[in-house]
Amino acid sequence: MAKPAKLLLEPIKVGPIELKNRIMFPPLTTGYEERDGSIGPRSLAFYERLAKGGVGYIVIGDVAPVMTASPTPRLASDEQIPAFTKLAETLHAHGAKVALQLFHPEYDVPGVGRMVMLSGAAARAAQEAKAAGDMATFEAKMAESSRIRTDAYAKLHHDMQHFVSEASVEQLHQIRDAIAAAAGRASKAGIDAIEVHGDRIVGSLCSVVLNHRTDEYGGSFDNRVRYALEVVAAIKAAAPDLMLEYKLPVVTRNADGMSRGKGGLAPDEACELAKLLEIAGVDMIQVAQANHTGNMGDTIPPMGTVPYNWTLPVAERVKALVGIPIATVGRVVTVEAGEKILAEGKADVIGYGRSLLTDPDIALKAASGEPIRECLNCNKGCVDAIQNRRNVSCVLNAENGDEATMSVKPGEGPKRVAVVGGGIAGLEAARVCALRGYDVTVYEAADKLGGQVNLAAAPPRKSEILRATEYYEKVLPRLGVKVELGHKAGLEEVNAADAAIVAVGARDFSLPVPGADSEKVVSSWDVLSDAAKVSGRVAVIGGGLVGTETAEYLLRGGCEVTIVEMLDKIAAGESSTILPTIMAEFAEKGVEEHVNTKLVAITDEGVEATCGDDAVRIPCDHVVMAVGSKAVPFDVDGAKVPVTLVGDCSGERTADIASAIRTAYEAANAL
Repeated sequence: MAKPAKLLLEPIKVGPIELKNRIMFPPLTTGYEERDGSIGPRSLAFYERLAKGGVGYIVIGDVAPVMTASPTPRLASDEQIPAFTKLAETLHAHGAKVALQLFHPEYDVPGVGRMVMLSGAAARAAQEAKAAGDMATFEAKMAESSRIRTDAYAKLHHDMQHFVSEASVEQLHQIRDAIAAAAGRASKAGIDAIEVHGDRIVGSLCSVVLNHRTDEYGGSFDNRVRYALEVVAAIKAAAPDLMLEYKLPVVTRNADGMSRGKGGLAPDEACELAKLLEIAGVDMIQVAQANHTGNMGDTIPPMGTVPYNWTLPVAERVKALVGIPIATVGRVVTVEAGEKILAEGKADVIGYGRSLLTDPDIALKAASGEPIRECLNCNKGCVDAIQNRRNVSCVLNAENGDEATMSVKPGEGPKRVAVVGGGIAGLEAARVCALRGYDVTVYEAADKLGGQVNLAAAPPRKSEILRATEYYEKVLPRLGVKVELGHKAGLEEVNAADAAIVAVGARDFSLPVPGADSEKVVSSWDVLSDAAKVSGRVAVIGGGLVGTETAEYLLRGGCEVTIVEMLDKIAAGESSTILPTIMAEFAEKGVEEHVNTKLVAITDEGVEATCGDDAVRIPCDHVVMAVGSKAVPFDVDGAKVPVTLVGDCSGERTADIASAIRTAYEAANAL
């Protein structure tokens, strides 16, 4: 049992409010809101789950003060106040304080909005003409609609790069006043705090990179931060009773010396602004990474690309300069890390964003010492979803987004459950069954748990994925789950139980081409598990997720790598936040990519393939097959108890980690 946390659980006074602990859910776009931007049942259930888990301070991210096309919450009119009132009352019932992060996008919202409306009106007129049989008008109006829509997207693209410099002073004042009006509505709704989104339009104006103005809002430091201070003053005037937090975006530097982020300020100027913000009446500053790079991986980085809590050095500098609380965010994965930051006096509040998606009970478990399911920083369920306009989720948490309808149900009396397979799906099934009160035994044929997670952890930067297995190794014994390693279970073990969940996973396979049985051919699984050693020139057959990561692994071993992929691009399943890092390494190491290329044969000299009508010959010393996997069969004939297959072995297509977790959770919850 872990030692219970202490400092994280201490209350802290921030301006006019007191937070019951130092655990913060920082602003994170979820996509759970209703189409009109209101806080509906799904969004409310998500935030209530965080409050039930003990989070002291919850910030609702990207709340727009105007009606935008962005898929975010909105508080643009008095009609939206009741939804936020319900949000505040719901979270207050669990002792949490709630803030709204007010932001305005860096484009002409009314102008783009008018164009979108005109395009829609033309399209509706076209359909009316079609219904009346007037095809000439129909075609003309459809063309008009298409033209206006194209112009709207062109304006949006232009504005995202230039609006900060081209906006009139009147437009900037209108945006400032809209933000202040939203703060006034938040106060009426019973919200506790406002967080100024110091990035987006505000951070763009602060930036020496993005702001090219020559008036009172451009040029010198004092001019560039003028608007930020005006926004703070306007909010304080409109909602003087609310706690005011400022998200201070900082342009940091990567290991190669290149700047990371464009909006916001470099560290020295950020420190100067922090002092001005305190004088202006800001109650807390959240020191964060600046964005505006086109890749959310810069602000929410995937595993292995930056150190844990890489912005902490700037937060520490800011804390030394001001007397108000400082919040830190970014890859603070563990409770122990948060405790250390607080103990060393480097910050006062700890933001656990992705981590609270993974385990919303961090605060409760920090108090009890229970094992916490820790974030992998894989970005596959959360950041990738945000960038692709999908709902946020965590690959390890089946309940994300369905908190109102999905939870572990009480068991149906005494029941013995055999779980066959100790990969991620089997482990999740065992956890849920045990929580339901069942007597659970996990049978794993290998000498350790984790299955394919152990392979996935081998490539560069991927070792953090082992936290997925480590959690189960900690929690299952506490739940009374028995684990038998080195035990290949069959019908005897299945029939000795009252029910069985089979999660025997998948196995790799090789393409049936001439030469595939050559000694120079090995599988990616054998390479990643160190069961096979290759050197020299290596052709990797398959450029999907496994093939790409195997190529990275081989590069670190000094191999010369060529990738052969049937599709038109490699790494199709990789997170968009890590892909630039992979491709940069491939370019540096001279990796050859043959896309739209089909393997034909393997010879003593190398690989023979075709690309359309052209023959392709790739000399190599070894060939690594990374063409996918197929379900491991499990014979259920003769089973006398209910048997459910989950994870990779449950269908023809193998599952990713999110599918494995969800199928296992659902199967265990249905027993």
